[in-house]
Amino acid sequence: MLILAARGRSGGAVDMTRVKTTLWALVVIGFAWLDTAEAGPLVAWGDNTVGQCDVPGGGDFVAVSAGGGHSVALKSDGSLLAWGWNAWNQCDVPPGSDFVAVDAGVHFSLALREDGSLIAWGSDSAGRIDVPAGNDFVAIAAGEHHSVALRRDGSLVAWGLDTGVWPPPSGNDFIAIAAGGWHSLAIRADGSLVGWGVNESGQIDVPDGNDFIAIAGGSEHSLALRADGSLVSWGSDWYGVDDVPEGNDFIAISAGDSFSVARKKDGSLTAWGLADVGQCDVPSGNHFEAFSVGAAHGIAIIPEPTSLLGLLTMAIVWLAATWLRRLRR
Repeated sequence: MLILAARGRSGGAVDMTRVKTTLWALVVIGFAWLDTAEAGPLVAWGDNTVGQCDVPGGGDFVAVSAGGGHSVALKSDGSLLAWGWNAWNQCDVPPGSDFVAVDAGVHFSLALREDGSLIAWGSDSAGRIDVPAGNDFVAIAAGEHHSVALRRDGSLVAWGLDTGVWPPPSGNDFIAIAAGGWHSLAIRADGSLVGWGVNESGQIDVPDGNDFIAIAGGSEHSLALRADGSLVSWGSDWYGVDDVPEGNDFIAISAGDSFSVARKKDGSLTAWGLADVGQCDVPSGNHFEAFSVGAAHGIAIIPEPTSLLGLLTMAIVWLAATWLRRLRR
């Protein structure tokens, strides 16, 4: 995400803008590394009616994504693997070992290649897998029926169901994205949020502030992580999904149908919301790396012993977040 180079006029204000933007870059990039730097085996929980929790063996997974009834994982060699519901071929991953990111929707899957291009597979209804052309993409987000991608220049593009009705906002200052049921979210370089799409439950009524570092879109609710490590959720509050746990030690988030999961600084997971099929029964321990939740299941990576890179990355993330808080005073 080198798109975060500061843009501004000459003078002292420019230097401060560049400092703040660089710090946001460190935070966002750091969280991305924390979710991909450690390889390890998989563990899953929640609904398993179509085998979405029947994780494959092996200890070389570096990223995961839980979809509607299927799951997708990225291996350390850059290849993909998927399992679970495959009625629309959403588990028929493309060949190759040049993938760097993956995300799963309900009836389709989406991946980002090393060269910055996109590929999607599964149901093509409403153009779900008609990815835009280009080699300048740096981040992807698959919702239930649509997708959003972030370009290197900081602009957004969306495709799939009803994205013509609710196009993404214009601008070149976006640094992170998320896609939910019928809505999408993004973080601007100044740390503020923007939402668009269906708003029947207030899921795009984003909170004020410019201290957000991560976002997640559920079916009808949204979740965000602040620089101070606290959580905020809005939209549909079915089953108490907006009643986020207290604390300032959270470092990563993911939102499902009517539940959410967050990872704490110590590596443990916590969940809240709907728990009718065990989707909130997160595994115990404080050794989890990348994780993701789908409609009613979750999947996580149990890393090998923590590497120096992982420790250094975590230190950079929290140092940058601390400086951002000081600059806001």
